[in-house]
Amino acid sequence: MNWKTFLAMLARDAHVARRNAIQLTLQTFLQPLLFVFIFGRVMVGSGYMPAFYKSLLLPGIIAISMVFTGIWAVAMPLIAEFQWTREIEDRLLAPIDMTWIAIEKVIAGAIQAAIAGLVVIPLAWLVLRPGIELHMGSPVSFVLIVLLVAGFSACGGLALGCSINQQHIGLMFGMVITPMIFFGCTYYPWSALTKFPILQKVVLINPLVYASEGMRAMLVPSFPHLSIIAVFGALLFFDLLLLVVGLKQFEKKAIS
Repeated sequence: MNWKTFLAMLARDAHVARRNAIQLTLQTFLQPLLFVFIFGRVMVGSGYMPAFYKSLLLPGIIAISMVFTGIWAVAMPLIAEFQWTREIEDRLLAPIDMTWIAIEKVIAGAIQAAIAGLVVIPLAWLVLRPGIELHMGSPVSFVLIVLLVAGFSACGGLALGCSINQQHIGLMFGMVITPMIFFGCTYYPWSALTKFPILQKVVLINPLVYASEGMRAMLVPSFPHLSIIAVFGALLFFDLLLLVVGLKQFEKKAIS
C-alpha cells in the first residue's frame, strides 16, 4: 500500500475538519449538552429525578456523542461525494487500492468520534456538578471501549453512507438513528427493561446498547450494567460486521 497517499488523504480530512470546527462542534455537542442540562440539571434540580441520575446519565450521553459524531463524519461526506460533488472520483484515481480509501474514511471518522466522547466528559461534568461521581477502574479497558465504540460508529457511517441516497437522509435519522438512541440504553441501564422481557432481548441487536453499557461499566461501575466481557465481544462483532458491510457497499458504489 502507498502509505504516503493514505496519510495525505487522512491529513486532508483533518484539515477539512479543522476548517469546519465550529459547525462540527455545534453538531457534536449541542444536542448532548441540552440533554445533560434538561435531564441532569432541570429535572434533578426540580426534584423530578433522583440526584444519582446525573451519574447514570453521563455515560449514555458520551456514547450518543461518539456514535452520532462517527456516523455523521463518515456518512454525510460519502453521500455528498458519491452523489453530487463527485469528489470521490478524484480519490479513486489515487495510487491506492479503493479498500484503503474506505478505511481512511473510517479512521478519520473514528478519530473524530473518540475526540467527541472524551471532550464531552469534562463539559458534561461542568454542567452537572456538584453531585456527579465518576470512578474509572481500568484506564486500559476504558481506552479499549472508546476505540471500539469509535470504530463501530465510523464503520456504521461507512455502511449507511454507501447505502442511502441523498433524498433519504431524513429517513436515515428518523428510522435508524433516532430509534437506536432511544432503545440504546443511553438514558437508562439495560436492567431497567426487566419488566419488558421481550424488548430487553430485542434491544441487544442495537450496538449502542453495548456502547452505553460499556461506558457505564467504565465510569460508574456501581450502577447495573452488562458484563464487560459481553460488551467487548459485542462491540468487536459489530465493528467487524459493519466494516465488512461498509467495504462491500463502498466497492459496489465506486464501481457503479
